[in-house]
Amino acid sequence: NCARAGYTTPSPIQTRAIPLVLAGRDLLAAAQTGTGKTAAFLLPLLHQMAGEPPLRPRHPRTLVLTPTRELAAQIDENARIYGAGIDVRSVLIFGGVSQRPQETALARGADLVIATPGRLLDLCNQGAINLSRVNRVVLDEADRMLDMGFIRDLRRILKLLPQKRQTLLFSATFSKDIRELAGSFLNNP
Repeated sequence: NCARAGYTTPSPIQTRAIPLVLAGRDLLAAAQTGTGKTAAFLLPLLHQMAGEPPLRPRHPRTLVLTPTRELAAQIDENARIYGAGIDVRSVLIFGGVSQRPQETALARGADLVIATPGRLLDLCNQGAINLSRVNRVVLDEADRMLDMGFIRDLRRILKLLPQKRQTLLFSATFSKDIRELAGSFLNNP
């Protein structure tokens, strides 16, 4: 699947991040757009999920949070390309569209949920998704999420997750706010 996606040699972010993700470590990683950061977290997460027991309706095991629906859709597309041929189901969740198809997909079961914070919280509040079994969470473009005012939503979502989990935070910059966010969400990154 990597060759089909055009990867022949890992990028620097992939070389450094993939072994840490596979080892179950929390991670704070800086990578600009176009450096292969999506593969740096998706490839090892898909590998881990492929070896896990069958999924349960409305109880995903892995959650990826993004600031925009465009980025969420791009990550979902990459998950389908990288995960072709393995039994890992992903569900894409974002606002601005009918939530009924998203609810239906969650009811069928999802290993991986890729979401924007607002719609995810709506679905949590309505009982359409339960985050109590999420054992891995990725905050992608965390710097943009903070710039867009998602910090309160992020804190609410992370409180719904198990205390013991793997947390991966990807950001283009390491501002003071990102370092504070990392300090409150990550365990020995």
